[in-house]
Amino acid sequence: MVSSRLLLRGLFLALILGSLLVIGSAYAIAAFDSTPAETAANRYASGSTQPVVGSANGTTVIATDSNAWLGQKTDNPRSNAELLAFAPNGSVSYYNDSHTRYWDVDPVPGTNATVEYAYADHVNASQCPALLSEDYWRTDEYANSISWTKWQEYARAYLDESGGACTQNGIERVNLSTGTVTPVYTATTPGKHSTRWHDADRINNTHLAVADIYLDRVFIVNTTTETITWSWDPARDSPTQFATDQTGGPYPTDWTHMNDVEVLPDGRLMASPRNADRVVFLDPQKPPSETLVENWTVGTEDETETLHEQHNPDYIPPTEGGPAILIADSENNRVVEYQRENGAWNRTWTWSDGRAQWIRDADRLPNGNTLITDSNGNRVLEVNRQGTIVWQAETAFPYEAERLETSDESAGGPSGESAAIAPRSSGPIEQIWLGVRGVLAGPAFSGIHYVAPYWVGTAELIALIVCVMSIVGWILVESWLAIRPRVSRSRVKEQ
Repeated sequence: MVSSRLLLRGLFLALILGSLLVIGSAYAIAAFDSTPAETAANRYASGSTQPVVGSANGTTVIATDSNAWLGQKTDNPRSNAELLAFAPNGSVSYYNDSHTRYWDVDPVPGTNATVEYAYADHVNASQCPALLSEDYWRTDEYANSISWTKWQEYARAYLDESGGACTQNGIERVNLSTGTVTPVYTATTPGKHSTRWHDADRINNTHLAVADIYLDRVFIVNTTTETITWSWDPARDSPTQFATDQTGGPYPTDWTHMNDVEVLPDGRLMASPRNADRVVFLDPQKPPSETLVENWTVGTEDETETLHEQHNPDYIPPTEGGPAILIADSENNRVVEYQRENGAWNRTWTWSDGRAQWIRDADRLPNGNTLITDSNGNRVLEVNRQGTIVWQAETAFPYEAERLETSDESAGGPSGESAAIAPRSSGPIEQIWLGVRGVLAGPAFSGIHYVAPYWVGTAELIALIVCVMSIVGWILVESWLAIRPRVSRSRVKEQ
C-alpha cells in the first residue's frame, strides 16, 4: 500500500513538473520561433506596402507603450514604443518609433489623415534642467502654474524616486500621408513613472485639456502662449471626495494617476483618476468648489466590481443613445458600458474573452462594432455587435487605437442599449478560465505582466505561481513530517 508521504511527494512533483512544462514550452517556442507580435513588429517596421493585417473599414492608428525601464529598446517587442497606422487594405501606411512612449491619439477635425497624439521621452538626470531651482519655477509656465511650495513637494518626491531623471511630455500632430510632424505643446516633469501625461483633448484651435498625471490634476492650456488658463486639483477643489490620506495611491507620488480627459459636447470635461477607481465629470464654468459635478461620478474607490483602475473612458452623447460611457475596466480585464438612467449609472454591456489582459482602450464605432486595445494581450481587435472578433492586429503592448474615418473616441458610435448590442457569451470551459484569472486579477498581476518577457502570458504566470507554491508547500510538508515523530515522543514523555 502506498504511504501518504509518497502520495504527497508524487502530487507536489507532478505540480512542479507540470508547471515547468508549461513555462518551458512557452520559452522554447519563443526561442525557436518568433511570437506573433515579434513577427508583426518586424513586418510593421519593414516599410513593405503589402497587407500585413486583415482589411478593415477605415484606417486604424495605434499608439503603443513600452516596458523598458529606462526607455532603451531591446529585442523584446514590448520595449519598443510605436505609432503606426494600418490602411483599410491592411498595409502599414505610417510607422514611427522615435519617442520613449506613445499614448492617446485623436484625429484632427477637418483633416483626412492628420492625428494629434501624446508622447513622453525619458531624459537622463545629467540632461534635465534645474527643476528644483526657484529660477526654473519662476520662468517655466507649466511649473509656476502651481505654488512654489507644491512644486517643490512634488519635484523632490519624484526626483528622489527616479534618481534625478525627468520626462519630456508633449503633444504633436502628424500628417500620416506626408509624415510631417508639428509640435503642439511640451512641458518637463520631474521623474519618469507616473509623471508621463497619457492624454490631451482639443477644445478649440488654441486650447487643450490635459490629464496631468504628475500634478494630479486636469488643466486647460493655451498652446499659443503656453499659459495654463484653468485647472481642477482634486485635493484643493474637492477635498471631501478626494482626501490625499484616504484615496488613491501614495501622495504625492502617483496619488490619482490622472490618465484621461475628454471634452464633452456640452462643455463639461470627463476625467479618469485611475487610482480612485472613478470616472468624474467636471464643469470648468463653475467655481472651483463646485467644479466636480455631483451625482455623475461612475465608481467608488475600492468597489472594484464597478471599476478597477480604469483607462480611456469614452462618452456616448444623447444623440447616439446616451448618456453612456464605454470604459476599459483594466484590472478586471474587460470593457464595460454604463448607461445613465433615472439619475444613476447602470451597467448595460460587458465584453471579455480568455485572452484579454489589462484592456486599456475601447471605442464604439458607428456601425455598432467596438475597437478594443488589449495591452497585455498584445493585440488590437474589433468585435461586432455579437461580441465576435471580426478584425485583429497582433501588436506588442498597445495603449490606444483610433479608427480614423469615425468620430473621435466613441462620439460617433451608438450606445449598447440603443443599438441592442449583446454582451459576449462564453462556454463553460472559458468561464472556468475566466474565474481563475479573475481571482488573480489586480495591479500586482498586471505589474508582473508589464515587466515579463513577451512569451510569458497568463497561463505561464499561473504556472509559475503554482510551481513556487508547490515547492514551498513541499518543503513545509517535509519539514513537518521530519519533526512530527519527535513532537509525538515529546508529548508521550510529558504524559
